Amino acid sequence: MGKYKFEYDLDHPLRSVDHGKILKQKKILKDIYISWYNVFKSYYTEQGRFIELGSGGGFIKDIMPHVITSDVNDIPGIDQCFSALDMPFDDHSIDGIFMIDAFHHFPDVETFMKEATRVLKKQGKIVMIEPWNNWWSRFIYKNFHHELFDPDRDWKFPLQGPLSGSNMALPYIVFKRDRDILKEKFPELKIRKIETHNPFSYLLSGGFSRPPFLPSFIFPIVRYMENVKWIKNNIGMFVTIVIEKNN
Repeated sequence: MGKYKFEYDLDHPLRSVDHGKILKQKKILKDIYISWYNVFKSYYTEQGRFIELGSGGGFIKDIMPHVITSDVNDIPGIDQCFSALDMPFDDHSIDGIFMIDAFHHFPDVETFMKEATRVLKKQGKIVMIEPWNNWWSRFIYKNFHHELFDPDRDWKFPLQGPLSGSNMALPYIVFKRDRDILKEKFPELKIRKIETHNPFSYLLSGGFSRPPFLPSFIFPIVRYMENVKWIKNNIGMFVTIVIEKNN
């Protein structure tokens, strides 16, 4: 079962166009993204001002049409192009920040946290879905994924390309391993939720690089199995993290 061939290289500004095509064509992966967007939707109101960082080829506007989409690359269909480390918003003007697989690409997460603190309103939230660190995910990410996964590193990594530069263990490092440091640096940011999920379905979907490893009619059984509490809590490959700003 071979890998997909992409029109654009990994760090080409339009690589996300390739990803968007795959999302539209690959029902299993699209269904996973819909479930993730629905997590965001539970924190969303049409009256508020919400942004998505690293929107890439996603389709969040199909679920929440008023979310401001953004990316560090100038991608067709994106509302705004800017770095998450320097956001073009006024102080205390944003109700929520959403992101999927974006946080672990930020080369300086402390600068991002300062920026997020600046732009968020009181009780504004950061809601992210990211890779997580446990024995199962560590085995998969270290052996079958092209991105760095190193839970022993610090909060920074050398600036490389927008997609190739990363440490997939950053969410674990910042919000679990160094939670006390986070509290000291950003006392106004409170962690409201850390919930692991998707131990099997994303992996078996083939993600953005391979065809699905199972036929689509099997996936409802997979999703049922991975929602078993012990399985979800102990070997979830992804995590939903919710952070709230309080003064």
